[in-house]
Amino acid sequence: MSGLKDRRVDTPSGAHHERVTVVVDGSHFVVDPASFTAHPDTMLGRMFGPARQHNFTRPNGKGEYELIEGISANIFQVVLNFYQTGVMRCPDGVSVAELREACDYLCINFNASTVKCRDLSALLHELSNDGARKQFEGFLEELVVPSMVACTQGGERECHIVVLADDDIVDWDEEHPPPMGEEYSQILYSSKLYRFFKYIENRDVAKALLKERGLKNIRIGIEGYPTCKEKVKRRPGGRSEVIYNYVQRPFIQLSWEKEEGKSRHVDFQCVRSKSVPNLAVPVEGGAAWSGAMPTPQVDELDRLNGPSPLPDNQ
Repeated sequence: MSGLKDRRVDTPSGAHHERVTVVVDGSHFVVDPASFTAHPDTMLGRMFGPARQHNFTRPNGKGEYELIEGISANIFQVVLNFYQTGVMRCPDGVSVAELREACDYLCINFNASTVKCRDLSALLHELSNDGARKQFEGFLEELVVPSMVACTQGGERECHIVVLADDDIVDWDEEHPPPMGEEYSQILYSSKLYRFFKYIENRDVAKALLKERGLKNIRIGIEGYPTCKEKVKRRPGGRSEVIYNYVQRPFIQLSWEKEEGKSRHVDFQCVRSKSVPNLAVPVEGGAAWSGAMPTPQVDELDRLNGPSPLPDNQ
């Protein structure tokens, strides 16, 4: 068969070993299934162990096992090193990110003990993503979720959270608070979470995790937050203007509804009629109002899911 490659994977010498052919990305790998079953917690270990014994894993008409769509032959060659030696050595030219995705799919631990490569930057980037995900899972349950629950107590459908350092002091003038709506933000004092969000890569990991948890309209970034008044200016007419000191701090903004600010109810608005533009409507006192009757503005989903409109002659 043209275009296909045969690759034989060596196994320790000794007693006779069974051989099976695994087809990945058009390449044929001849392997001993015992190398897979020696790692029963991995996907291949399960496929060639109990699943094969119970006829769940079946070969094709040629007796070959076609596996793992979306994984290249080069990546699978590196993965096989794990089943031979317990270590995957990623050569130059092989994407560490793709190897990481393959390990996730095959249920193989991806860590500094199982992966070795020359490109330390790419390896450490993936390991940092792992660490960031575990860290934010803890922050989410301990800090972020309670703040979102507090917003729900007031009937809110979204939440804006500002993360301050433990030693930040907020002292606002009661008569002249900051005129930007900061009083509606949830405030978290956590130097650990503050340092965590310094890295844009960590913010990307946190955003992906929040999206996996079903949250929407997610924004994570850095913004100025007023801490205390710096000075007071007197304007003409005796009006006072308070100047606040701002510090750059991380924020999280998110919603748990399908679309932010969009109601599922009919919203009556005054809009100009397109069918009768010069309609005159009598009002109290005999006067006439020239314009259009208020037309209900209907949510597009309501229009799609509602009953079909009746014909004009009914």
